[in-house]
Amino acid sequence: MAWLLRMPEVAANSTEAVLQAWGVTENEAFAAGDTLAMIETDKAVVDVEAEQAGVLLRTLVAPGSHVDVASPIAVLGEPGEVVGDLEALLAELGVAPVSAPVSAPVSAPAAPTRLFASPLARRMAREAGLTLDTLTGTGPGGRIVRSDVTAALAVGLAAAPPPPSAPAASPAVSAELGIEPAPIPSRRAEVGAAYVDVPHSRMRRAIASRLVESKQTTPHFYVRGTAHVDRLMRARDRLNASGDVRISVNDLVIKAVACAHVAVPAMNVTWAPDHVRTYSSVDLSVAVASERGLVTPVLRSVEQMTLATIASTVKDLAERARSGRLQQHELEGGAFSVSNLGMFGVEDFAAIINPPQAAILAVAAVRQEPVVVDGSLGVGSVLRVTLSADHRPVDGVVAAQWMRVFLSFLEDPVLMLA
Repeated sequence: MAWLLRMPEVAANSTEAVLQAWGVTENEAFAAGDTLAMIETDKAVVDVEAEQAGVLLRTLVAPGSHVDVASPIAVLGEPGEVVGDLEALLAELGVAPVSAPVSAPVSAPAAPTRLFASPLARRMAREAGLTLDTLTGTGPGGRIVRSDVTAALAVGLAAAPPPPSAPAASPAVSAELGIEPAPIPSRRAEVGAAYVDVPHSRMRRAIASRLVESKQTTPHFYVRGTAHVDRLMRARDRLNASGDVRISVNDLVIKAVACAHVAVPAMNVTWAPDHVRTYSSVDLSVAVASERGLVTPVLRSVEQMTLATIASTVKDLAERARSGRLQQHELEGGAFSVSNLGMFGVEDFAAIINPPQAAILAVAAVRQEPVVVDGSLGVGSVLRVTLSADHRPVDGVVAAQWMRVFLSFLEDPVLMLA
């Protein structure tokens, strides 16, 4: 008995998503748990897994299409099921049958040569408005890889409009399913011009919208602090010399944030129109820069994690963030974010709160600077941080108390490692 696979609501309150790719082809069998399709949200790519074994009888949506939530995207059947009249089945399922093209060309063109490219290279080329046939692959067997797209962009290669391709469904079916073909990005540059216009990606638009909303609706205030971290750096060196997992300064900062939240629970909150929610566990977002934009995966119950667990978890989330393989649930929740630009040598900066979270900590680089200890001038390791807090759920005195406790953990790491 055949049934329809519909576009899931992969993100809370979402109305549409992009079908990025199919995991199986038409008439291919699949097992329970196999990936049927990959769905792209503003910040993540989500695998749609099969709930039971079956066969993919017909795809109704082409990769790259914007599809309304709950709209049909494919027809699935029982294992081994064969359908003789698929158009009649579509009508029986309430989907307009796929009609044949109005007119056919007089002579069929020669089949195009298949171009092999990595998924990342395809996405980069698509977002930059480049067609694969304008690129030269340098990977194994002529495969187009990331560096080939980067090289093309470096020389200002402008893409010709991509040739039309046969849609997965007729215009009538597209209207029936609520499918909007994905817009084809264009890359505009006049001859001799000193600039190139690169269209916004979905993620870039989402980031821009959220940041503008945050600055317009969230009353930010800022608390700055400076920690003397010589003991912290020595502790890190000892941990890395004796352990199998490498600990970064950022891992230690995350641990200190979790300890400070436990000590000052009034910071572990979020604002809602009719209440302030206080959390019993410390869930922290960590800002990760990817080629598609900034993403903030969430670490759960950090107060219960060891440093080694924090380090391995952050590494895993960062790697999957950069490859676009985070799951939607890994981007949701949390009351606090950590944004670290220390690896770029940044001395000081302030970050924008990620709504509906209550605060974000901007972490700069550890620097050797003149310090005064017990009335004597010397040289020490100094770390500057800036807390951006939402003044609706967080009072200034709470932020100040939290900062004092947080700095104490950085300056005396035994307190948080005990």
